Amino acid sequence: MRASSLTNKGWIWLHPRIPSRAASSSTLVDFPSLDRKWQKIWADTKLGKFDRKENDERGHPKYVLPMFPYPLGSLHMGHIRVYTISDVVARFNYMRGSNVIHPMGWDAFGLPAENAAIERGIDPAEWTARNIEQMKGQLQAMNGVWDWEREFRTSDPSYYKHTQRLFLMLHEAGLAYQKEALVNWDPVDKTVLANEQVDANGCSWRSGAKVEKRDLKQWFLAITKYAEVLHTGLDTLEKDDNWPSRVVDMQRNWLGRSEGVNFDLEVVSSDSTSKRPNLGMVNLYTTRLDTLNGAQFVALSLSHPLVQEHAAKNEELQQFIEAAKDLPPNCRAGFKLPHLKVRSLVFPHNGGARPNFSKNSHSSLLPVYAAPYVLDGVGTGAVLGVPAHDTRDWEFWRNHEPKKAPKFVISPEKGFPDWNKPFTEKGIMAHPHDDHPRLRSDDVIKAFAKALRHKGHNVAFNASWRLHDWLISRQRYWGAPIPIIHCPSCGAVPVPQEDLPVELPQLSPNLVHGRTGNPLEKIDDWVNTSCPKCSGPAKRDTDTMDTFMDSAWYYFRFADPKNDEIPFDRRVVKKIMPVDFYVGGVEHAILHLLYARFIAKFLRSRAGKGWWAVKRDTTGEPFKKLVAQGMVHGKTYSDPTTGRFLKPDEIDWSRPKQPKIVATGKIPNISFEKMSKSKYNGVDPATCITKYGADVTRAHMLFAAPESQVLEWEEEHIIGITRWLKRFWRIVHRAANIDLKAAKKAQKQTLSHKATKLLQITKGTRDSVTAKLEAASGLNTVVSDLIKLTNALDIVTFGFENEVTYHMCTEAMVKMVAPLAPAFAEEAWQILNPHGPNNSTIQSIFEHNWPDFDDIDRSASLPLTKTCVLMINGKKKFAAEIPAFDSTMPRLGRWLKKQLLEETEEGREWAGQPVNRVLLSRVKDVFVGKGGAVVNLVLKNDRNVMEILEKVAKKEKGGKK
Repeated sequence: MRASSLTNKGWIWLHPRIPSRAASSSTLVDFPSLDRKWQKIWADTKLGKFDRKENDERGHPKYVLPMFPYPLGSLHMGHIRVYTISDVVARFNYMRGSNVIHPMGWDAFGLPAENAAIERGIDPAEWTARNIEQMKGQLQAMNGVWDWEREFRTSDPSYYKHTQRLFLMLHEAGLAYQKEALVNWDPVDKTVLANEQVDANGCSWRSGAKVEKRDLKQWFLAITKYAEVLHTGLDTLEKDDNWPSRVVDMQRNWLGRSEGVNFDLEVVSSDSTSKRPNLGMVNLYTTRLDTLNGAQFVALSLSHPLVQEHAAKNEELQQFIEAAKDLPPNCRAGFKLPHLKVRSLVFPHNGGARPNFSKNSHSSLLPVYAAPYVLDGVGTGAVLGVPAHDTRDWEFWRNHEPKKAPKFVISPEKGFPDWNKPFTEKGIMAHPHDDHPRLRSDDVIKAFAKALRHKGHNVAFNASWRLHDWLISRQRYWGAPIPIIHCPSCGAVPVPQEDLPVELPQLSPNLVHGRTGNPLEKIDDWVNTSCPKCSGPAKRDTDTMDTFMDSAWYYFRFADPKNDEIPFDRRVVKKIMPVDFYVGGVEHAILHLLYARFIAKFLRSRAGKGWWAVKRDTTGEPFKKLVAQGMVHGKTYSDPTTGRFLKPDEIDWSRPKQPKIVATGKIPNISFEKMSKSKYNGVDPATCITKYGADVTRAHMLFAAPESQVLEWEEEHIIGITRWLKRFWRIVHRAANIDLKAAKKAQKQTLSHKATKLLQITKGTRDSVTAKLEAASGLNTVVSDLIKLTNALDIVTFGFENEVTYHMCTEAMVKMVAPLAPAFAEEAWQILNPHGPNNSTIQSIFEHNWPDFDDIDRSASLPLTKTCVLMINGKKKFAAEIPAFDSTMPRLGRWLKKQLLEETEEGREWAGQPVNRVLLSRVKDVFVGKGGAVVNLVLKNDRNVMEILEKVAKKEKGGKK
């Protein structure tokens, strides 16, 4: 292949020798020592800080936000994973030339700090401050760069002043309200729990205590009024894989949107002595009106008016309702209401393609139950029980009427249902062997609704939601006080904004040590106040807010953290929001993210009043890209006989690969579980960082598993990363031994094949690493890519003819390693460039741009290409040569499609034909096969496509005439 001239670009390629690997093999590296050296340099100087001004010419800043930690005392491995990912993404974007906002703060309110303070007899504020100081040091020890000038803690009055103002805004909008409610009460923590904080066994998620039910007056936020916008917003988040599909699905399921039908049925008394045989109507809700003929009972919630009416006269029912408070939410208990029936209608299918069901109907009397599994606020609190076609109804019916067979009225398209379990899918009304026309479920729903209306029943199609309003009242001290004053004359009165914050009072020692419940109730000087309206005696609300309220808006505060007047300035937020990369654990996929989205959309709805209005985003979604990393699990050892988890000193480690139980000599069961004290499988990040170094720990954390999956931590595997960085350390020293000044004097006009190959491998690595870091996806393969480049640099033999190329590729790799292992890269950069500009002694690698080869003459490279075939619905259309690529890069199908159709002559010619333009407009999916050698475009199943193609062909033919 023809060699290309490079002198016109100022690049000089030499022929002298590179020192052999043996010459630098004795070079050693002490990773923990490098950490200490560069942490001191970073602390003493501005080197490595993201200190570009927000208004410089680089445009819109990149906002990289990790979920801020709860100050529990020390970081765990899950924290290290979150903050490693966010720091890598932040450093990469900074090297790409962006302004970067990478803040850190503290989610400081909450029960754990309060309980820990009670145990120690100290104020929660003191306990929290100690933990923050310790954790801040640990964050700095992991070589992260955080914008500490934006730091705040949610327990600061300067922060919760604005949390209280946000509550008052919600109250003014009618979205914060107080009502009597049957709530979950934790008898150990002495506070109310949201439904989401109670597990399937009816126990508290935190204390483990059996939850009790109590009637209390509580504060709620009407998040259900935003259910529709929260639901439709998920479509935006799902585009381009910006949010993981599993998180979007979890939110959709939590919102629980269902399309159903409300309709009335008559309630009758079966008591022959009753003077009121007709007792009015009950409104029911069902998502499957097609199963009406299979109804066998009606189930009512315990607070339904009919149940409450009968409970007033029935002591046994009263006792059942009281006992049901302690039952788990999914129990199948029920109380059959005596002498009460619901008159339902049955519409048999008597033939015809469009049968008139209203002519052939007959009634059926259904028993009525009070059932705890029917929830208030979902539908109407009255459920049509169809055991054959609903799992919950099936289980309830088997519990109460085991001898009565469920009535199957809907069958699969083919065959018969399994009579031993409910058939919950849509299907057909007539069985396949019947002579009658097959009526599909959707058609039956419409026909039954029409028939019910004809019979005089109210029928309405509505959407129902599983979502409940957000209960924010907590009967504990360590939280933001609810800014409401209760006046005997005026009722609940908001605290005037000029009186915010309503600060927590200082606790005396006797109110801290060993106490239970809420001490605010006992501090008379704080509780007793005057009414803002009438100036009469009044009392403060003693509840504090759910800590999810603090974290529901903190991402706005980071944009404008010093603003004392308002939560944030709209003009400042407009430049920064939404968050570009939000990094946090998948365990927060539902509650925190849902509440944060709700508050963001609420503030957007008040844009006309000076709040959030962002031109570059029309959805009101606060987080553009979500990186929901999996948990870190530790290795556990358990007794194979008892299942008891074993402590490390109960294991014989003399043969590490085959440990045995000291007491019995048996081989323990080994598994990976969520790290916890009870399983003795916790790993202290500080110990790991001290032993191996922060950079090695960070790189291993990225490499050990894809960021979205569970990471099974095995410390013995970290040696692989240590070896890789040591190999690259030797390469850096080899490159540093090159006399670049002499090399550049001896000019050579051509670039050899080997040098071009190394340059192309480096460029390919850069492209792959760049794509993955841009998407914050596939970060484990970023390390794999860099290891492959290390291999390419390491096999360069003695006498390599282009030293400048070698040095340049090594520099490029140091830059690519920098976001992952910053201290290592800083030191390597100094070795490669011992004298910075103007002979300065130190210049941070992070003040240099990301590797860029665009200024090198493209003709200098021997093009490494791949042949790729384009297919439509499995039929080959053309083949073309495209640049070599990494088959693991994110969104590969979209990249290949663009390369083939826009960047190749064959593709542009093919795509320019009218018929083919029609085909491309109907692409539904893109499938990549054979590692990228084949791209198959699958078209929509469009019945009109042939018609359109014929019209296009005729038009084209007519034009030629």
